[in-house]
Amino acid sequence: MRKNRSPASRRTRIRAWSGLVRPAAIALAVVLSWTDLALPNTAPADEPERDVVVYGGTAGGVMAAVAAARHGADVVLLEPGRHVGGMVSGGLGHSDVYGQRDLIGGLALEFFTRVGRHYGDPISMTFEPHVAEATLNAMLKEAGVVVRFGRQLATVTSDGTRLTRLRTAKGESYRAKVFIDATYEGDLMAAASVSYTIGREGRSCYGESLAGRVELLPGSHQFNLPVSPWRDGKLLPGITPQEELVPVGEGDGRFQAYCFRLCLTDRPDNRMPIPRPHDYDLARYELLRRYLLAWAEHPELPRHGPLGIARVPNGKCDVNSGGPVSTNLLGANRDYPEASPQRRAEIWEEHRSWAHGLLYFIQNDPDVPASVRAEYADWGLCKDEFQDTGGWPHQLYVREARRMLGEHVLTQHDLQKHRRKHDVIGMAGYNIDIREVQWVAVRTYHFPKAEDRVYMEGYLSQPVEPWDIPYRAVLPRYSECSNLLVPVCISASTVAYASFRMESTFMVTGHSAGVAAALAARSAVPVHHVSIVELHNMLRADGQILHRASAEP
Repeated sequence: MRKNRSPASRRTRIRAWSGLVRPAAIALAVVLSWTDLALPNTAPADEPERDVVVYGGTAGGVMAAVAAARHGADVVLLEPGRHVGGMVSGGLGHSDVYGQRDLIGGLALEFFTRVGRHYGDPISMTFEPHVAEATLNAMLKEAGVVVRFGRQLATVTSDGTRLTRLRTAKGESYRAKVFIDATYEGDLMAAASVSYTIGREGRSCYGESLAGRVELLPGSHQFNLPVSPWRDGKLLPGITPQEELVPVGEGDGRFQAYCFRLCLTDRPDNRMPIPRPHDYDLARYELLRRYLLAWAEHPELPRHGPLGIARVPNGKCDVNSGGPVSTNLLGANRDYPEASPQRRAEIWEEHRSWAHGLLYFIQNDPDVPASVRAEYADWGLCKDEFQDTGGWPHQLYVREARRMLGEHVLTQHDLQKHRRKHDVIGMAGYNIDIREVQWVAVRTYHFPKAEDRVYMEGYLSQPVEPWDIPYRAVLPRYSECSNLLVPVCISASTVAYASFRMESTFMVTGHSAGVAAALAARSAVPVHHVSIVELHNMLRADGQILHRASAEP
């Protein structure tokens, strides 16, 4: 029985976002990056069957493709855009490896070592975006991986539980013995009718104490001063009324905000100034303006600036979200996981426009305290980064989208109680790190009056010990698909995914998935039936870390 399925046939959730969706034109370069225009490489309409097709050129996808090719597989990597590396080459140059440096082995360690060689160091966990991309491209070329850019998934064809063909929007057809979905969005697994979920579950779903909507508590990303959410009798854009909140611990399908990890420089010879955006709307930054003015009246209190600046080589920095109002655009990503490419491009532009206006606002607005303006005055976009998108990153920071429901669903219990796995394919150990989800208008009661103020809801950071990534977590249910591996949108709860979702972990898991794919293709067996003993032997020979001596049994 043969079936054709399209991502467009999946349920699409369409929600307007609090008045911030505007009819702004999408940057031409971004549109080009997600279409087939002006792309130099071509492919025949129906290519010969490959051993492995990897869909998604994220860093995890690159490692999967390289690993499979090094183990003898004929591999093609299909990337919808124009770049490989995802966030690793898209601005996240200050790697999140705290507490897990010794868990990184195999191809991931090789990547960091090769980057270090570029800078004259033994290893480097901080780097410039263009250096990361050049390193990944070199690894692909050396491994003999065929890379096709501008290949947007259109449909898949299956025969029973086996995917047989992936067709792109260009009309090209790619067949393989094994497929790997290495996208941040899980588009291939969704097209293959693999079960998945989106957003946070309630505590009752898996018995996780950290699941669901969180308490509105003080913290490093919280408003620590009263800020009114109202203007002219209406809530400011993007703020959720308190009555729409589910109870603490309940699931609501929401997920952490997206942003751009901007790469800025303070070196005048490489710096482009931040101009006033053509669509600049001061009203969008009213919440930040009020927060900064409140802080100016209480300078003795800690202030969490909108930009979290971490230095990377050659006078540049990696900018992450840094406070209750930051580069994160809370709530603007709700459509994204199941949106069309065109709608995703619009969401990309909403976030880019927000980041551009935010930089201009904090550098120029007279209501921004002089000390804050001075703190950020010397930073600008880099002339030598992201040249085809005007200095803005080509990759939106998709912290979480679809998550597979596969052979084993990782939960908080796998990170805290049952950390050792017989089918381990790598190790993780970053904090359970959930970023801001929504701004909320809350009525507080302080004698002699009541007032409404804004709180940030969703932020959670919980340390964990090193834990094993089981092979079963990258496997769809056998009854649904028997020749697909999913090393990025793995099978996990929101809580467990929040520890897994680091780029170094994607690279580790992608490497192991690539080896498993090559083994399954060579042995002519479903990916569920590969020999774990043989897989372990191959991974150890590659230098993958499957056990840390200091880890508890």
